[in-house]
Amino acid sequence: MRIGVLGTGNMADALATHWARAGHEVVVGGRDAGRAQRLAGRLGYGAGSGDLRAAAEFGQVVLVALPFGAAVEVARELRDALVGKALVDCVNPVGPGFRLLTEGGPSAARRLAAAAPGAHVVKAFNLCHEDVWRMRPPVFDGRPLAVPVCGDDDEVLARVSELVRDVGCLPVACGGLERAGLLEATAALFIALWVGEGADVQAIAPPLAFAAGPVD
Repeated sequence: MRIGVLGTGNMADALATHWARAGHEVVVGGRDAGRAQRLAGRLGYGAGSGDLRAAAEFGQVVLVALPFGAAVEVARELRDALVGKALVDCVNPVGPGFRLLTEGGPSAARRLAAAAPGAHVVKAFNLCHEDVWRMRPPVFDGRPLAVPVCGDDDEVLARVSELVRDVGCLPVACGGLERAGLLEATAALFIALWVGEGADVQAIAPPLAFAAGPVD
């Protein structure tokens, strides 16, 4: 699979490392050509680099690993290059005080879809710190990490689910893109609990067998 990466930061590094290692062709795109080239060099496996447009044009799947405000702007600039592409949104619109910056309006994923109307946006990879994605693989107490995925196109969801498995995780279908805002709100809550309260969010929900009440 050809993967374009928009961004040269930690999320781009963590996820693209898995995909390059899995045999996908990767091109890293950034406004700073030097940073893009250095990241491609760290990825290895023949990864290439260029500007943001080069990465968008290259990828069948394009990862958006940019800050919330910049992501929409870049998607709008590149909308012609993103037509028909799977656009993977791992952005968390979380601001000071763990506030959800999209509160009362469209989700970050919906805003991307509006900025690049010909693309197929999928929300994924937004619930963990980049160092979790660097794990090989992310497995806890013998259980692979589950990754919620939201999108409207079945073929695109299948591609993104393959990329989830390449990270060593299990994809979990969470419905259409209209539910992406729920994932973003979940991230804001989790970050507030992890960072602000030091709480273990895994302790919030009971095991699946108990989800509907105690088992007799």
